[in-house]
Amino acid sequence: MSTDRHTLELLAPAKTADFGIEAINHGADAVYIGGPAFGARSSADNSVADIARLVQHAHRYHAQIFVATNTILFDAELEPARKLIWELYDAGVDALIVQDMGLLELDLPPIQLHASTQTDIRDASKARFLQDVGFSQIVLARELSLAEVRKIAAATTCQLEYFVHGALCVAFSGQCYISHAHTGRSANRGECSQACRLPYDLKDKDGHTIASNQHMLSMKDNNQSANLRALAAAGVSSFKIEGRYKDLSYVKNITAHYRTLLDDIIEHPEADAPVYRRASSGRTTFLFTPQADKTFNRGYTDYFTNDRHHGIEAFESPKFVGEPIGRVKKIDTKGRKFFDVERVAPIHNADGLTWYTPKGELTGLRVNRAEANGGGEGIDRVFPSEPLPADLVPGTSLFRNHDHEFERALEKKSAERRIRVDARFSATADGFALTLTDEDGLSGTATLATPFQPAQNAERALATLREHIAKLGNTLFVAADIRTDLPVAPFLPASQLNALRRDAVERLEAARLAAHTRPPRAAAVEPPVPYPQDALSYLANVSNDKARAFYARHGVKLIDAAFEENQETDDVSLMITKHCLRYSFNLCPKEVKGIRPDPMQLVNGDETLTLRFDCKRCEMHVVGALKPHIAKMRDTVVAQKVSFFPTRPGKDAARPART
Repeated sequence: MSTDRHTLELLAPAKTADFGIEAINHGADAVYIGGPAFGARSSADNSVADIARLVQHAHRYHAQIFVATNTILFDAELEPARKLIWELYDAGVDALIVQDMGLLELDLPPIQLHASTQTDIRDASKARFLQDVGFSQIVLARELSLAEVRKIAAATTCQLEYFVHGALCVAFSGQCYISHAHTGRSANRGECSQACRLPYDLKDKDGHTIASNQHMLSMKDNNQSANLRALAAAGVSSFKIEGRYKDLSYVKNITAHYRTLLDDIIEHPEADAPVYRRASSGRTTFLFTPQADKTFNRGYTDYFTNDRHHGIEAFESPKFVGEPIGRVKKIDTKGRKFFDVERVAPIHNADGLTWYTPKGELTGLRVNRAEANGGGEGIDRVFPSEPLPADLVPGTSLFRNHDHEFERALEKKSAERRIRVDARFSATADGFALTLTDEDGLSGTATLATPFQPAQNAERALATLREHIAKLGNTLFVAADIRTDLPVAPFLPASQLNALRRDAVERLEAARLAAHTRPPRAAAVEPPVPYPQDALSYLANVSNDKARAFYARHGVKLIDAAFEENQETDDVSLMITKHCLRYSFNLCPKEVKGIRPDPMQLVNGDETLTLRFDCKRCEMHVVGALKPHIAKMRDTVVAQKVSFFPTRPGKDAARPART
């Protein structure tokens, strides 16, 4: 394995720059965020100025900022995208996350490129190709097993990024078109309508209902907490948390959770295992206890990391059910104003409680007041903030999906990240010098010109000296070893010591920022390597002439237009997924003798989708057609996308596009 892969990176999401700053404070080595446009989360846009502010904070810790420019682009968007990328580079961004290969044909700055998960990296040949055309880091498909990761690692030297937590797209990323086909909102352009979270009826080829009103395409949330060491051993070096739409408490809690786990791997290597390193500087102290179960999730799965298994589905509800908290013991029969809960943990005022109704629907209420042991030992009496629903009866299992005390802790300052420094205080020809040297070997030295005056009480003077040098509480540093090289203990006023310390801190901070070097752009292999295929269907998501030129330059002879070009008018695969409903309902031909992989149907209201099963590849295809009215929407979408894009008069004129 490449030794570069022994540096483990915790990569956290950020909806806004402020979220990104908190992700860094809670231990992230890198943050990915959307810019003003062209990111695959259209409602998570940020100005270049805000991203520059985040960059400044991250670089203090030698952490990195990646910007997602990972939508597919139409021809009219290429030039605005090029201008944006130059702005991001000027703002100090470390890398771009890219889906559209047309961008590689533009005059881009020397910024590192990462291949987005939407490039659908499922095998070693695709991974090697992306490395050879200039990608330094590639985001592997979520569906890959450890064995498949190892194969890709053996065929490449680039950094491998793997999703370890958060929501799971049921489709192979970049291979879902249901949203565009039905609503005109393309997932590949950041506007997914999430048809996968809707309830469906599942029917066999004869129209018989197998299951009704279940969320057939909804997966549990990803949680690789138990697999991190195995993933690192397989070649993963970047551990990615999903969630650019998630709230701040999610970012804080989940980043802290994985920081703790990765630190344990780094600090406690197993016998005959590599020695791993952190990817950025500083150690984080948490002012709360990270608990992944407290934050929004649909239940957890490690998906296909340890191969296919049952239990990956969230058929009952796509909502946050919460942690089991107990069961209803008694209902107030007079006024139905309270109920008693036999609970496993205390219930707090303003908690959110949920349960399933007899019809299997998830419902809940907010706690107005909870009285500890109000109904007896180990039983809390709960007074709801709304009328008690009739479907809440004794024996009902309860869950908590909002722990108010935990959330309140996250609303406050919940972490401190400090860089260890050693201090050396010494005498000079005309006074004194203080040198601060950090854990990366960088130093800042401040000097004080003042006559030497010996202290009357040497022991007290040295203690005072050390005390003032160690006062780094309002900085990003924490004092470790403090050494004084002095023949005689001096007397110095506190004001002079404090000024000297502040000057040394400023110089060290400046040295750290100056020492941060952005990762280099990888050079593409010349002559251009051939793409693994010589023909591309709509599944390749080619939506502009530059992308067509890219693939042609790499040996592709037939290139179909992207689905968003609205040229596929017949039934096609609108989603390709490794999730298989035949397997989920024990109807897999590989497991049950006599079963045939006949087509099935998903029905939601007036909408019917056909399911076809590719058993050789263990894939399910959700088949349907483009709605006739969607074809008229493209020109409007492009005009809206381009119209709000920021421009840079003057500066861009000096950077003409290359042809």
